Amino acid sequence: MIYLSLFTLSLMVATIIPFASEALLVSAILANKYNIWLLLISASLGNILGSVINWICGHYFTHLIKKKWIPINQKQIDKASSYFSKYGKWSLLFSWVPFIGDPITFVAGTLKYSFLSFLILVSIGKIGRYITVYFLTIGVYNIF
Repeated sequence: MIYLSLFTLSLMVATIIPFASEALLVSAILANKYNIWLLLISASLGNILGSVINWICGHYFTHLIKKKWIPINQKQIDKASSYFSKYGKWSLLFSWVPFIGDPITFVAGTLKYSFLSFLILVSIGKIGRYITVYFLTIGVYNIF
C-alpha cells in the first residue's frame, strides 16, 4: 500500500497539489521495512507521470490555463517560458524544482517539444532527485 500511496502522491505533486513527496519517501526509507527500489520506482514513476500529464495539458489543452482550478498561473507560465527559451531542453532536467518545474513541463507541451526527448530529460531529473533524497536520508541517518 505504501508504494501505491507514494506513486499517487508523487503524481499529484507534479500536477495538482503543492506538497513535497519527499516527506513520504524519507519516512518510508527511515521505517526500514520497505523495498528501497520499489519506493524509488513508485515515487519516480508517479512524478514522471504527473509531468507527462502537464505536457499533455500544455500540448492539447492550452486553453485550460485560464481555469481557476489549474494550479499553474500565467505568471508561472511566463517565467517558465523565459527559462525554457533561455536554457532550452536542458531546463527539463530541473522539472523537479518546486514552483518552476511544473510550469516548465506545461510550457514544453505548449511549445510542442518532442515527447520522447521530454520524457528522457524529465525522467533523468526526477529519478535523480529521488536517488539524491535516498542517499541524503541514509547519510544523515548514519551520522546520527
